[in-house]
Amino acid sequence: MTDPRSLKIDDFNYPLPDERIAKYPLAERDRCRLLVRRPDGSISDGFFSQLPQLLPLDSTLVYNNTRVINARLRFRKGENADGAQIEVFCLEPCSPSDYEQNFASTDCCSWHCFVGNSKRWKDSTLTMSLAVDGRPLTLSARRLSKDANASTVEFSWNVDADITFSQIIAAAGEIPIPPYLNRSTEESDLSDYQTVFSRIEGSVAAPTAGLHFTDRVLDDIAARGIPSRELTLHVGAGTFQPVKADNIGDHPMHSEFIAVGRALISEIATSPRRIVAVGTTSVRTLESLFHIGRRLLRGLPADELTQWEAYDDPADDISVEDAMNAILRHLDHIGSDTLIASTRIIIAPGYKYRIVKGMVTNFHQPQSTLLLLVSAFVDGHWREIYDYALARDFRFLSYGDACLLLGD
Repeated sequence: MTDPRSLKIDDFNYPLPDERIAKYPLAERDRCRLLVRRPDGSISDGFFSQLPQLLPLDSTLVYNNTRVINARLRFRKGENADGAQIEVFCLEPCSPSDYEQNFASTDCCSWHCFVGNSKRWKDSTLTMSLAVDGRPLTLSARRLSKDANASTVEFSWNVDADITFSQIIAAAGEIPIPPYLNRSTEESDLSDYQTVFSRIEGSVAAPTAGLHFTDRVLDDIAARGIPSRELTLHVGAGTFQPVKADNIGDHPMHSEFIAVGRALISEIATSPRRIVAVGTTSVRTLESLFHIGRRLLRGLPADELTQWEAYDDPADDISVEDAMNAILRHLDHIGSDTLIASTRIIIAPGYKYRIVKGMVTNFHQPQSTLLLLVSAFVDGHWREIYDYALARDFRFLSYGDACLLLGD
């Protein structure tokens, strides 16, 4: 395995005019265009509604069931809420640290947050008046700590009824659309920026390859005998973080929560079907599984996968079946049917794919870790794909068009 740490991020740049960035999705999700890149390197294009016919019959489709939360809360200072605006952007739960437990809190909870206009927020408690299911309440925010990257913010609310934090942010927050759209969140984004299979709350950004799917496409995939499976990766704000270092090795990769059920892990261990991942989030999760299993076989903990260990320990002596069986034994040991962990894995040219044999993905920003992931899958031939898309007026980024990349 070649170590990508010396790669130059400038080698993953391309011109992306603003007019090529889709500001809104198409009215019919599955009518977007679909670029298809086959194992022999040939490229063609059609429409996303044709995906069921383009997937190999021996495929298993794996998608991310995460749901985007209304993570952006806007407070105003002052007794009459007429002072400076302070934006609190919820990133990941702090206490309780479990997403489900945090969202179910009925009196207080804390989160790691980005804070906009942070200098105007001293030691005061911010408040916001709102109504949930017709019941008025006051939401308070108190900053517990801060560092260069984020603040820890405690939220509390003064109501006796069982109103959860999930209900509060649904009522008070805004869905955080990507910054490169250069517009405010609109009512249409509440549905447009969720996949049809989203159900587990926790992401601050959508797994955007999934935005093209409709019930019709999923039904057509099932009718061809291609099974669909799900997993969870809660997308963090780091997904939009550009690589600012000259060398990829100097870029700190963000951590993201993953959860994968026993049934899918067992299926990966035993089934000869090829795994086609929907989106880079599913790719990261699936590939992380192999290296978590490798950690267990090496006698290491399974709760966190670090950024570079896939390269530091190539694990060529370990099969996918071995790695999955190690995870299954671990689940037996802890008495759980779900692997829960965090991953900082960076997938870049030089990475050896272990589980994913195909992917549905969007067109990504220049000099992004997502473009590095795609480049690794197509043996460095990403530029041919992007030149093709640019020459044929494909729409780019979250609300843009899609591509199907098939491996051997």
